[in-house]
Amino acid sequence: MMLFSKKINPYTFWVSLLILIRAFLNYAIPLMDKTEARYAEIARIMAETNNWTTLQIDYGVPFWAKPPLSTWFSALSFNVFGVNEFAARFPYLLLNIIVVLLIGKYAKRKGLDFLIPALILLTIPEFLLHTGVVSTDTALAFCVTLVMISFWEGIHNKQQRIWKYLFFIGLGLGLLAKGPIIIILTAPPIFLWMVIFKQYKTVWKSLPWILGILITAIVAIPWYYLAEQKTPGFFDYFIVGEHFKRFLSSGWKGDKYGFPKSQPMGMIWVFLFVFAIPWIQILIRKLWKNKTILFKNKWVTFLLFWLLWTPLFFTVSKSLIHPYIMPIMVPIALLITHWWEEIKHKKRIINIALSIPLLAFFIYITATFTNKADFYINSDKFFIENHIDKNIPMYHWENKSYSSQFYSKGSIKTIEDNTDLSKYMNLKQPFLIIIPHKKIKKIDTESMKLLKELESNYKKSIYIFN
Repeated sequence: MMLFSKKINPYTFWVSLLILIRAFLNYAIPLMDKTEARYAEIARIMAETNNWTTLQIDYGVPFWAKPPLSTWFSALSFNVFGVNEFAARFPYLLLNIIVVLLIGKYAKRKGLDFLIPALILLTIPEFLLHTGVVSTDTALAFCVTLVMISFWEGIHNKQQRIWKYLFFIGLGLGLLAKGPIIIILTAPPIFLWMVIFKQYKTVWKSLPWILGILITAIVAIPWYYLAEQKTPGFFDYFIVGEHFKRFLSSGWKGDKYGFPKSQPMGMIWVFLFVFAIPWIQILIRKLWKNKTILFKNKWVTFLLFWLLWTPLFFTVSKSLIHPYIMPIMVPIALLITHWWEEIKHKKRIINIALSIPLLAFFIYITATFTNKADFYINSDKFFIENHIDKNIPMYHWENKSYSSQFYSKGSIKTIEDNTDLSKYMNLKQPFLIIIPHKKIKKIDTESMKLLKELESNYKKSIYIFN
């Protein structure tokens, strides 16, 4: 089999192929509503307006829900590559490539191939998905990885002092990626590990705490200060609302931007078992088999605390989505790597793991060639690109989608109700309007008779008034 041919390193081959497939899909797939298109549109506005302090969900409308790191990445990418899907997603591809390169050394230390952790990560559905999704969670996961790896190396690798400072830089970047959650996700497992192995003095002496805290502050605080100065109220909304009220109440009434679907308590574990298949199942078996010695190995214990803390923290939360498991993909890969030589039937497991991304790619290619992709993808890209005309205004019924904002470069407007619709029709000037199927009943029958359908997909249709 080619997979295990002696003429080519199988890990190099498959890791390279998976990255290329992901890069192609980053180029080919339209930006999806709501989340991905929303963050891409915020970045597009940032690049267009050159306002690098205040995130805007629409022109002049501040977006307080997240810090700017992910937006900065995509906006900078737009300035380099132009405004398109690939540019929006490229930073997240790059971040995850850095992650797989960052952890390869732990395989080398065990005498294994450098790319074994990379292959594991890139065949975990959640990780591969977020190697090409515009998301704050990818940036947060990168920062968590940087903090945890830097902590370990900072106290164990005396020759490379850079790790001692990368620990604090990672914390600062994490505060810019998604806020204080970086401390919540990293401090408890580190502290528990210190307690178990009585490493207080080692940690205190190994890390430059005073200078390090200053570095973290220099990285993060200036933006928080400027954000509050430019849009007063940001700090209260983001710190109090997004970090406490959001998780205590799935229907937080103060949420300006919607909230994740209310989930049953403990749903985070279901997300972990489903979106980390098949490696999480393999890992559970190894953990059970080695249960008597788990806490005798400092490295294994460190990874185990890192892995378990995030789902434990979110267990009581009903307001969550599956990307919340992203920060623990790395410890899964590293624990599997630790026991790699003990794992039986590796060829079969790798083939099963590879089948998931390859099948997904095959389905997309098939859907594209059968013209099904355009119909079922949750994006207004094709409506915009196929029908936009600078001389004919375009509208969206009620709430415009973020993808329509992005692909129209912010030109699309909203028709909010029948009064608005009648006003535009009375002008006797042609216009285009995108209407979700489920909202057609809200439009007056007589008005609908004056609209001609041009194109439709499973969710919406675009009409022209002429």
